[in-house]
Amino acid sequence: MAESSKSQQASKSTSSSLVLQSKNLLCKNLHDYLKLLPADVLNKLYNHPATCLAVFRELPEIARHYVIRILFVEQPVPQAVVASWVAQAYCKEHVTVTRSLSDLQVWQEAAIPGGLPGWILNTTFKKNMKIALLGRGKAWSMSSQLEADTRPRDIEYLDKYAMERWECVLHYMVGSQQQEGISADAVRILLHAGLMKRDEEDGSPVITREGFQFLLLDTPSQVWYFILQYLDTVEARGLDLVDCLTFLFQLSFSTISKDYSTEGMSEGLLVFLQHLREFGLVYQRKRKAGRFYPTRLALNIVSGQNKSQTELNRDGYIVVETNYRIYAYTDSNLQVALLGLFCELMYRFPNLAVGILTRESVRQALRSGITAEQIVGFLRLHAHPRLLAAGPPTLPPTIVDQIKLWENERERFTYTEGVLYSQFLSQADFEVLRDHALDLGVLTWQNIPRRTMVVTKSGHEDVKRFWKRYSKGGG
Repeated sequence: MAESSKSQQASKSTSSSLVLQSKNLLCKNLHDYLKLLPADVLNKLYNHPATCLAVFRELPEIARHYVIRILFVEQPVPQAVVASWVAQAYCKEHVTVTRSLSDLQVWQEAAIPGGLPGWILNTTFKKNMKIALLGRGKAWSMSSQLEADTRPRDIEYLDKYAMERWECVLHYMVGSQQQEGISADAVRILLHAGLMKRDEEDGSPVITREGFQFLLLDTPSQVWYFILQYLDTVEARGLDLVDCLTFLFQLSFSTISKDYSTEGMSEGLLVFLQHLREFGLVYQRKRKAGRFYPTRLALNIVSGQNKSQTELNRDGYIVVETNYRIYAYTDSNLQVALLGLFCELMYRFPNLAVGILTRESVRQALRSGITAEQIVGFLRLHAHPRLLAAGPPTLPPTIVDQIKLWENERERFTYTEGVLYSQFLSQADFEVLRDHALDLGVLTWQNIPRRTMVVTKSGHEDVKRFWKRYSKGGG
């Protein structure tokens, strides 16, 4: 009876749900996104050459090498043979790309006569990859011939249009007065993505921590993240995910300033086109116009996460001085509002804004979820051409170090979820359970004099089961 009582007291635990204070915005690349799709959806996507080419283009160099070498081989290739195509020094890269190709279902394992394991390309992917490289196949959905446009749009016009449309979304997020407003659809996507949330008092959308981080990304990364969130909602809108993704891949191979036809597009794709039009990815003169122009935001959209050279050709405008002052040579309210996220604005002139980085302004940004790395990255990304011409370092090292030091002030504690064990009746009981948690690698913290310890949430069940067996055995 005494042992039972001891078991109940010792196994008394309190769950502590501590959330990380600094939650970073997770922006998946194309392959990370595709790996999460069901197998049947991936196979339907691979029925389109544009998808196969887009996936192939984003593969690591070694993976592209493997695919090309076995593209025209009609039987499985031994895995040992594939491994011999790279030097031993790159064995880690080999393991990584083989796993990635399997997760993307570009290839699959197949037995070879004699029992050796081999690799063979996905039949659907192989067929349509050949079409993408060699031609033939069905015409793409936007390949119909058009008469010459009487009012063609040049690259400069399309760049300006794209940024105006996209900045409407950003203006809405920062609450800028200079905005045309955005559709209810766009607001729903911002809410779905967690970039904004409903205010508890009046229900109006307000920006979140993730939203602050989103604003500091470069434009291609912002657009790609936004489109990923949109794709999460396409089925709820009655649209087909495969059709929408395929159309995006086709857009990524289009030519800027060339017009394309809407003839032959399904009703769902026409609705999708209107949404892309609102976000600035395509220009269409009127809703029912039979032609549209892809903008620079749509080109290479699937690789926008890592390739910031697709950023619209705009000069940098920020000068950072060693006295913590920031000079922004711009007349854009949005750009000034973005600076105001992490510095105190002092003066505003028609084409110049002056601010200063202070401990409080940076800490306020950090509390909003922005990281020091993002602040420094933003300042580097938009550095004035004269700073770039002066050569590295682009930013004064003292400023970069100080921003990181201000962040470190807030990161003196590491937060994690755990379960507290306390009220042990003897030191021996405490040490037995603590040693078991140590062996499992789940002990987070201990206080020997108080006979108290914390184990990870994932290790709680194992520790709890061990204690019950130990107690029943008589300790």
